[in-house]
Amino acid sequence: MANTYLTRTNSSPTNAKKYTWSSWNKIDSGGWYPFFSTTHQGGHSYIGFGASGSSFGVIEHGDSAGTLYYLSTSSIQRDTSGWYHVVVQFDSTQSTASDRIKIYINNVLQTSFGNSDYPSQNLDSWFVDATTIEIGRRSQGSGQYYSGLISHAHFIDGTIYAPSTFGETDSTTGEWKINSNPGISTANYGNNGFWMFKDNNSLNDNSGNSNNFTLGGGTLTKTEDCPSNVFCVMNPLDFGTGSNNATLSLGNTKAISGNTNWRHSHGTLGVTTGKWYFEGKQGLTSDGGTGVVFGFCDQQYDTTDDPNNGTPNAKFYGRQGTTFYTPSGKTDNFFPNTSGGDILMVALDLDNNKIWFGTNGTWHNTNGSAGNTSYSSTTLNSSYPDATSVTIDTSNAGVYMPILGSYNDGYIEANFGNGYFGTTAVASAGTNASNNGIFEYDVPTGYTALSTKGLNL
Repeated sequence: MANTYLTRTNSSPTNAKKYTWSSWNKIDSGGWYPFFSTTHQGGHSYIGFGASGSSFGVIEHGDSAGTLYYLSTSSIQRDTSGWYHVVVQFDSTQSTASDRIKIYINNVLQTSFGNSDYPSQNLDSWFVDATTIEIGRRSQGSGQYYSGLISHAHFIDGTIYAPSTFGETDSTTGEWKINSNPGISTANYGNNGFWMFKDNNSLNDNSGNSNNFTLGGGTLTKTEDCPSNVFCVMNPLDFGTGSNNATLSLGNTKAISGNTNWRHSHGTLGVTTGKWYFEGKQGLTSDGGTGVVFGFCDQQYDTTDDPNNGTPNAKFYGRQGTTFYTPSGKTDNFFPNTSGGDILMVALDLDNNKIWFGTNGTWHNTNGSAGNTSYSSTTLNSSYPDATSVTIDTSNAGVYMPILGSYNDGYIEANFGNGYFGTTAVASAGTNASNNGIFEYDVPTGYTALSTKGLNL
């Protein structure tokens, strides 16, 4: 959500002593992740994830004197590639303190806590009280924004619901998955209840209560990435040796060095067969003072390696300035010469061991020049355009994943099919991609996005 948040003012609650919160969340590599909050009587309450590698927590302020009730899990949530389902049950009427707040993550009741300051009995929650609530940031101080993704956010005023209302176990995989139709009546949502982000980025409440929100800043973006089809992003936990790690942002789709070293990041999804496509929008213009890397590499390629080195790990990517890198070294004049604002394209065919690069809708020949710009078919083959052979590194199992890299302030904003470069939607979506993903340009026939749906096509 970047610097985006939503806001609305509650009415009188149905029951301020009880609520249920349920949402599906995908976190990135940023810091603190508060995604539901309120400021009231000089204090604040919020629900969210801690810093990367930290806990999930709920804070309730109880009165104007600043009494703080803080519950945070001992378990850590570091997975930036998948989605978490979180459920918070607040019922201060319970006589047993530990029953007054219950936290479930992926249908598992959390029983071990780093902080376990439970609310006093019959405490009124500020989330349900007649106050202003926000989704997407910590409202107090306005400095901590939720930088991940959120889907199917339910808030129920006055009633406790189990995680099984919002999710279910897949009978084939055994995984916990979303229930997109929980069957809660409008009346049971309560006066201040709502259902947001029902497969869309609308500001409107889907519960039937018309508890709509107002956009408080930035741009509210819709992504194809969702709990039922998880798209590739860059992996903040998969770095090479040393400390030269790329800095990731925008839901882990942007990688920037900010340093006079080359720094790269691997994608979260790897492939050994099939045909795959993704795009990236280049930032900044010069080659030398700044630079970018874009393409695929083997899973064991060191992400702190200088792209000018010919390392034994397989890598098939281009660097701004027309240079193409393979396991044996580099080839000049293959990768298209690019500049700031260009949209780069890559198509990897692991069934026939070939790779293509393009820019702004035009595929390029092996000498880096533009290919046929008036083609009637987007099928990639050995003659359109000229393809380079790819040698699979069998010693490393031949698992290939996207790689983004940069030098100084150069960067790429990747579109793996979620329909955005950073926070900017594609201008005019292309076609194909096996009905999987939204891209700026036409996807070659038979190629698809790197997503869980794509892996199962």
